[in-house]
Amino acid sequence: MTLNPQRTIAELKELRALTGNDDGAQRVAFTDTWVKARDWLKSKLAGLPVEYEWDEAGNTWITLRGASDKCMLIGGHIDSVPNGGWLDGCLNVVAGLEVLRRIAEEGTPPVTVRLVDWADEEGARFGRSLFGSSAASGTMNPDDLRSLVDRDGIKLSDAIARFDLDLDHAKQAQRQLQNAVAYLELHIEQGPVLEKMGLPLGVVLGTFGVERHAIRFTGQSAHAGSTPMDQRRDALGAAAKLSLEIREIAKRNGGVCTVGSVTTKPGIVTAVVGQCDITLDQRHLNAEALAKMLQEAKDASEKFAAEENVTVEWRRIWQIHPILFHPELIEMAHEAIQETAGVVHRLPSGPLHDAAEVARAGVPTIMLFVQSLRGLSHAKEEDTKEEHLALSVEALDKLATKTMKWLAAQS
Repeated sequence: MTLNPQRTIAELKELRALTGNDDGAQRVAFTDTWVKARDWLKSKLAGLPVEYEWDEAGNTWITLRGASDKCMLIGGHIDSVPNGGWLDGCLNVVAGLEVLRRIAEEGTPPVTVRLVDWADEEGARFGRSLFGSSAASGTMNPDDLRSLVDRDGIKLSDAIARFDLDLDHAKQAQRQLQNAVAYLELHIEQGPVLEKMGLPLGVVLGTFGVERHAIRFTGQSAHAGSTPMDQRRDALGAAAKLSLEIREIAKRNGGVCTVGSVTTKPGIVTAVVGQCDITLDQRHLNAEALAKMLQEAKDASEKFAAEENVTVEWRRIWQIHPILFHPELIEMAHEAIQETAGVVHRLPSGPLHDAAEVARAGVPTIMLFVQSLRGLSHAKEEDTKEEHLALSVEALDKLATKTMKWLAAQS
């Protein structure tokens, strides 16, 4: 059977029509539309010699048995953010299905091949990303999730109970990775790098480490009309200076830094700001550089607090170390893209992906990126040229073939 990338494109459009509307994709995890998408995927397995199952974390596994119990995984997620794009997540799964078809048609593969649809990669409903993959990797702490609720006040634990899932058993999904020896994931870039370079595909070196903090500047609220400028303790003044400085910190160190939220109190036009809370997100592929960016931001916050005669406090919201992908798989991915598109670029991933959790579990992991038009994602405007989508399916297929040969040679 010849690989048919055009079928992947047609099926992606079919899924878009089934689970989207004028505002974009609506495949939010643990909703009826998400179930509809998964049922659609299951319907595409008719006639294939595969096994299908849900695990304890809600991940679905499609297994093609091979000559060895060693497993090559191809993964992605069919869930989306609300009003999301037509490719984010589901490209991984639908392209993986096409590769699985090609492998199955050729007979028993040298290793077992498994296609996984991870549950709730996006975390759009409850604010907790990588739900299913973190359960499988073992990094999930169920106690951290018990109090999570959506905007309607529904608890995450109640939402997953609809599907016979519970937090206390979710980490039993770790059994799914026992024989996993390689993990491949294709994803849209979600950024502008490849388009700016005029390239269709890229090899992902790893995922950024993240330092995420809440920062509070505390000064003194005072009347806006009667308080002289040289006697003010303006919390927003210090926060504003830091917000500008973190951009320079990012540029100096080759990372990215973002102040994403600013809240002032009392928050009225006639009062000097007595308290200002901001959030800071810093990301880098190099752990030492990430630590340096964090220290520079802390030093800058102390400097600006002193200048404005205010105090500053830091609270860590979340942290994850940089995750580098497997060097041999990086080389195989490079070869696969070279053979497919004739030119290759290697780049890091700013967003996190399920691949990061699989790598954390010790499974050799690699990702491929395909160009995103205008760098847009998590929006209905998200798009990729169809010729690039076709190339991405071909590159994933070549990578799968190379990986199976590599794994078979290790026996």
